[in-house]
Amino acid sequence: MTQKLSRLFIEKAQAVTAKRPKTVIDHILAHGQITTDELKVTYGYNHPPRAARDVREHGIALKTIRVKGPDGRRIGAYVFDEEGGANYSKRAGRTALSNKLKMKLIQIHGPRCFIYLEPVADRELQIDHRIPYEVAGDASDQSQEPNDFMLLCGSANRAKSWSCEHCQNWLKAKSVQVCRSCYWAYPESYQHVATLAQRRLDIVWVGEEVAEYEVARKKATKADKTLPDFVKEALRKALKS
Repeated sequence: MTQKLSRLFIEKAQAVTAKRPKTVIDHILAHGQITTDELKVTYGYNHPPRAARDVREHGIALKTIRVKGPDGRRIGAYVFDEEGGANYSKRAGRTALSNKLKMKLIQIHGPRCFIYLEPVADRELQIDHRIPYEVAGDASDQSQEPNDFMLLCGSANRAKSWSCEHCQNWLKAKSVQVCRSCYWAYPESYQHVATLAQRRLDIVWVGEEVAEYEVARKKATKADKTLPDFVKEALRKALKS
């Protein structure tokens, strides 16, 4: 499959240097498309929509098509969408988040993950939009107000991405107000978790605490309970006392 692309579009695509979007872009430039199977098997990206999103967030529009896979079944594939991308305002290219912003967030909140509430080395913390870029677009990027962002460790960032990308608000309504009351945007004060009537507590055991975790895990197994149920029961007893 070949596409007629303008020189300007090609130069813009080739200017992307971030590893994951560049991998996708280079493959499409070479082969005209990239399938979800190729993203998973060839490049190890187990969540193809996230890889495609990374490309879009660098201002390179993609569209999804259906193609026949090696085994004859229909699978998804991504191709450039130069014409359709002209009206893709929210994805016209996100502003790079500066190290100055990261240092400001660390100065205000300390070097910790907002989700796990645990100290994390500065270099391992990632700046994250509280309101997903896919929903809010680039509006908050221009001023880079600290209140619009939070710091996450890699694990928490991946967990948030998965939850957001499967959220009905993300997929349909794209309401900023719904995001503002969500755990993944404001874990310090929220009304729902990805539109579900839930409350969530992510606990991480670190350092010497790992031994305590292992004791709890073994006791949960012995009691034929899942670890979350075991912890909830222990908490319930503590609250009653």
